[in-house]
Amino acid sequence: MKLRQAVIRSLGAVVFASGYAIALPFAAAADPGTANNAKFLSLDKNRDGYLSKGEVAGIPGYEKPFNEADENRDGRLGPDEFLKAESIHDRARAAGYVEDSVVTAKVKAALLKASALKSLDVSVETYKGQVLLSGFVKSEKQRDRAIQVASSVEGVAGVKDGLVVR
Repeated sequence: MKLRQAVIRSLGAVVFASGYAIALPFAAAADPGTANNAKFLSLDKNRDGYLSKGEVAGIPGYEKPFNEADENRDGRLGPDEFLKAESIHDRARAAGYVEDSVVTAKVKAALLKASALKSLDVSVETYKGQVLLSGFVKSEKQRDRAIQVASSVEGVAGVKDGLVVR
């Protein structure tokens, strides 16, 4: 019991003497917003109550959201800044999906308009501007025409051929 009280007193003295730097992680851990944010806590490897660029480096596409959310430009994110970064990152990912859907729709429409091409047998999928054409065509000429049409659509970064000639 006396040992426990001594440890608590010494911790209090360390927190008081060190001030902000040591007290903040304990305060952040006690904050219900942070305590409920399991992702923040799991990313905070050094348990300092902040996320560094190194701690979020494994999240693809996170550099821009990190920089935008780092309001005080200290190179790290607190819990509130992290929530802002998450929102920015999620919005960017959603926009990418919408953009791919638009490209897919444009390619399908262009294939339907293309003459000498039975485009209903051609499936179109898009990921990050890369279009995959799959399905069946009747000749090499139709395959080449489908690839040409898809390549000419705005927003298409590349076309992968998965078409089969029957």
